[in-house]
Amino acid sequence: MYLTTEVKKDIFAKYGKSATDTGSAESQVALFTFRIKHLTEHVKANHKDLGTKKALVALVGKRKKMLEYLKEQDIERYRAIIKELGLRK
Repeated sequence: MYLTTEVKKDIFAKYGKSATDTGSAESQVALFTFRIKHLTEHVKANHKDLGTKKALVALVGKRKKMLEYLKEQDIERYRAIIKELGLRK
């Protein structure tokens, strides 16, 4: 499986406040981005997999909502996470 417990802990430790900080907006956006990258590669290889395409679109929407929330709450944290993850905005 591509998303193991160790990978999640690494993501949360890098982008969150600690390895167990799963609730902060930055750590959630980082996790969504990791999953989006994996699903994008899967869809490129399996273009007829409509279930995965639907899940990918839903995940992109969740990340967008989380980024909008972060932008409204604290613009500096928003800018930092966008820059770290290399997202286009």
